[in-house]
Amino acid sequence: MAGNITFTMIKPDAVKNGHIGAILAKINEAGFRIVAMKLTKLSPQKAGEFYAVHKERPFYGELVEFMSSGSIVAAILEKENAVEDFRTLIGATNPKEAAPGTIRALYATSIGENAVHGSDSDENAKIEGSFHFAVTEQF
Repeated sequence: MAGNITFTMIKPDAVKNGHIGAILAKINEAGFRIVAMKLTKLSPQKAGEFYAVHKERPFYGELVEFMSSGSIVAAILEKENAVEDFRTLIGATNPKEAAPGTIRALYATSIGENAVHGSDSDENAKIEGSFHFAVTEQF
């Protein structure tokens, strides 16, 4: 399955702004198959665990606070070359630098509130997907 899955979260800003449906439509139009999905809310503890890799970075506290500030949509997506194709679909972290038509160009409001998370490697896609979903929740 390596190379065929990625993990995404529609972040609290995009959920609050009513962009779930539009973002899911872009994902479907790009040929991804949703193999697991749920609407949930991360506690500060769970957000901290998920982003532990950034614990020493100056933005960690703000990131944890933001990611636990509202509901998210967590999803595992399947497609050949999933990680790279999804990173292209979502665009640059800074929405001002994101290519036109990408999810972040359309729905992000800032570098911090950038609408979606996307795994940065096949290994992290598996780790991140398993953080949110049991094997029995993946179809």
